[in-house]
Order: sequence, then C-alpha cells, then structure tokens
Amino acid sequence: MINTGRVALSKMDAVTFGLPAHDALKEEVAKIGSQRIFLMISGSLNRNTDEITKIRNALGNKVVGEFDGISPHTPRRDVILATEAARDSRADLIVTFGGGSITDAAKAVALCLANDISDTKKMDILNFPDKVLPPTVPQISIPTTLSGGEFSAISGVTDVSSQKKDLFRHPGIIPTAVILDPVPTIHTPEWLFLSTGIRAVDHCVEGICSNKANAYGDAQALQGLALLSGGLVGVKKNKSDIQARLDCQMGTWLSMAPLSSGVPMGASHGIGYVLGAAFGIPHGHTSCIMLPAVMRWNESSNKNRQQLISAAMKQPDINAGDVLEALISKLDMPTRLSDVGIKKSDFNDIAIKSMETPWVPHNPRHIIGPKDILEILALAA
Repeated sequence: MINTGRVALSKMDAVTFGLPAHDALKEEVAKIGSQRIFLMISGSLNRNTDEITKIRNALGNKVVGEFDGISPHTPRRDVILATEAARDSRADLIVTFGGGSITDAAKAVALCLANDISDTKKMDILNFPDKVLPPTVPQISIPTTLSGGEFSAISGVTDVSSQKKDLFRHPGIIPTAVILDPVPTIHTPEWLFLSTGIRAVDHCVEGICSNKANAYGDAQALQGLALLSGGLVGVKKNKSDIQARLDCQMGTWLSMAPLSSGVPMGASHGIGYVLGAAFGIPHGHTSCIMLPAVMRWNESSNKNRQQLISAAMKQPDINAGDVLEALISKLDMPTRLSDVGIKKSDFNDIAIKSMETPWVPHNPRHIIGPKDILEILALAA
C-alpha cells in the first residue's frame, strides 16, 4: 500500500530570519497596514531588558495596549484577561514577543475576539473548529524559545479545572509572519532555551518515526534535527554564539514540517501534555525525560525509522534512544521523572490521563491501554 496524505499550506505570509526584530517588525507592520497594535510580551523581557522598548520605539503611537501576564502552559484565565485587554484596545494586530505560552495565548485570544468569548467556560466551543468564526485580528510572532508553536495552527491552552490541555485548532490562527532574531534569545534562561530546543527535537523525531511519516516532512525534519543537535551543543558551549542560536531557530522552523503535513506526534508528546497540565512541568523538560524512553519502547516497531534519527545526529551505529539521551545529558537537562519530582505513586494517574490525549493513539507502536504507558514511565523513572 502506498503512503497517502495531504499537506495543508498555511496562511503564513513570511518568515524573516537573522535581522533585528524591531526593524523586521516595522517592515511587516507596514506591509499589513495595521494601525492599532496590541503587544503580548514576556514579563521578564519587559522588566529586565530593553528589547520591548525597541519594539515600542519602532512602532510608535501604533501601540495601543500591552499584556505581559501569560503564565506557563497558557491557563484559560490568562487568555481571557488578555482577550479583554485586546478587546478594550480595539486591536487590529497582535504582536507576540516571548516564549511558546505567549504565542499559544495570542492564537486563543484571536479566536476569543472573533467569537465574543469573555469567560473561561465559553472557551469549550473552541474545541470544535467547525463551530467557531475565523479570527479577524492577525498575529506576528517573535519567539524567544524553541517550542515551535509559532509555525502551527494549534493553540495549546490548559483547563486548570480539569488539569487537561486543550488543543484549539483553526487554520486562521497561525501567525501571518514570524521573525527569527537570535540576539534577544541571549536573555532567555539557558535551561529554557535548551529544553525547548529538545522540544523541537521531539517534533522532529516523533514526526520522522510516525507510521504516517512522509517525504515532505522527513526532508525538513531530518535537516532540522541536524541543525538543532549541533546548535544546542554550540549554545551550551558559548552563550554568545549567535550563529548557533540561529541554527536552533531554523531547526525549530523545520521541525514543524511533519505536523504541518498532517503527521501526528506520538507518546512523548501525549504523556508530556499530562505532565505539563497536571504537574506543571515545562514542556521542554517533559520532552527531555520522555523522548528517549518512548524511543526505546517503540524500537521493536520502527527500528528502521529510528536509524534515520541516529544518522542525522552523526552517530549511525548507536540506537536513537541512547543518542538522544546523551545529547540531553550533555545539555545538563533532566532525563528522569524523579529529576522533576514525579513519584512512582503518580504513574497510574499519569497513565490513565495520557490515554485521553490526542497523540497517544497515534504512537507508532500501538498503545493498548494504561498498562503500556506504565511500561514507558518505568523506562523514564
């Protein structure tokens, strides 16, 4: 049977890389013609650096509002607060400057604005994209981490009441432009930059190893994996290596090709959603811990695909799980659930909730039930 699929080309107009963010943003805004710009920005960048001031100066009186209160994992309540601020400012463009939680929040804000949503419960409707109106306020994203959400038409938002992460999907929420400037990422805490880099590696790896992998996604993800594995080590060695930082950003962009071509992620992403929503573990760290374990559990089903991973990381004679764990260890990132305070007594709850996530059913080695998840968790204990 031949491989089949459908690549949905996004509504993104442009990706700018290597130029100063404030200069590139000014040009993009001029092309769009926006006059009322709402900034959703990193609180730490806003308080501790001049990066946001550069953005304000570049945009002048077009900035009509700001919000810097998005918490990790993008809780619904923060999205509603940002939505109200954007609505009050009558924004015609949202500019994000910060990490993946801010990017995801802006996508959800655009949906909330378009559908007149003003409380967290009403956000339930966003789980049904055919029932929601498309966004009318576009987004420009300036990412400072490597989670890659700026290249996705998915918004990950946490429902704190149920401790679950919703994936709101709509083709209209992908940013109209992305600006990759490696210089501001120097301000990103090392653990956050490197761990989200492993999150991007996870996008590459689970995309390449999927049973639904395709040549379009493979070509970009394999190159992305090579850029990321080299770039992350380069940044670890020298924080000021701007080329290594840009390599990581470009690798992150390429890492999203499988998802954009309809290739589902697997158990690393699925279990990671539970660890993030229920235990507050950063998604970069969930990938650091779960990806090698999932690869080892899957090896009997996709050894040939896993060999592509080892080859891309220039260690073709070593199994992929070991290659990945060695990279993660070299970056001084956590590799065990115990490293982040997860106890074996938590495993049953994690296993049950993981089965409810959208990615676990697509794992390349079929996961029958919580018992299989428990085997994976044991490998990561």
